[in-house]
Amino acid sequence: MARRPTPLGTPPQTSVRHVVDLVRAAVPPLHPAGLPFVLAPLAVAALGRNRTWLRRVSLASAGASAAFFRHPHRTPPNRPGVVVSPADGEIALVDTAPAPPELNLGDEPRPRVSIFLSVLDVHVQRSPVGGTVKTVIHQPGQFLSADLPEASDRNERTSMLLETPAGEQIAVVQIAGLLARRIICEPEVGDTIAIGDTYGLIRFGSRVDTYFPIGTRLLVERGQRAVGAETVLAELSQSEP
Repeated sequence: MARRPTPLGTPPQTSVRHVVDLVRAAVPPLHPAGLPFVLAPLAVAALGRNRTWLRRVSLASAGASAAFFRHPHRTPPNRPGVVVSPADGEIALVDTAPAPPELNLGDEPRPRVSIFLSVLDVHVQRSPVGGTVKTVIHQPGQFLSADLPEASDRNERTSMLLETPAGEQIAVVQIAGLLARRIICEPEVGDTIAIGDTYGLIRFGSRVDTYFPIGTRLLVERGQRAVGAETVLAELSQSEP
């Protein structure tokens, strides 16, 4: 790609500022929920600077936490009617299933995409569509491995129902896993959220299910890698009557 020319009258960029800009572009920011997990081991490393092993372990822990809670910038597609992936990870299921009963969407099976997040994936969740939050419900449950099909029904979860300006309803469900003991879902009923906006986080290994309107044709397959806010899971304009 050709380098964009510098406008006339613009002062030359200093080498230090240029390096800072490169670092900012290459290193994703940290989600606020990860600050305690990074700052605590850094404090231990500072206090234990005379103990080499403690300092190394603490710095390694801080680095691992910073990597886990990374919050990279994403740009969703601007095509109307698309539903983007709410999470990074591997698509574990592409099937049909009833939405969680707490959402009161009935028992009829709906198209569903399940995304499994390993501990190495980005763990923030992003809104699959733009719209209004109609329901947010936390459901206690078990902590089975998130890659098992039965995890959708039996594990602890937080379900959120979104309604687009066109009246289409999309349900997105954050599901805890073996190591996940904390689900964060920030929006409240009545909030308006834009497509691709970060709305929550799960730590430390989990799954996110998306339920679509009946008749929606899904555009992904099991085994694909999904990128949150960028991978298109379906187009609502392709829904069949």
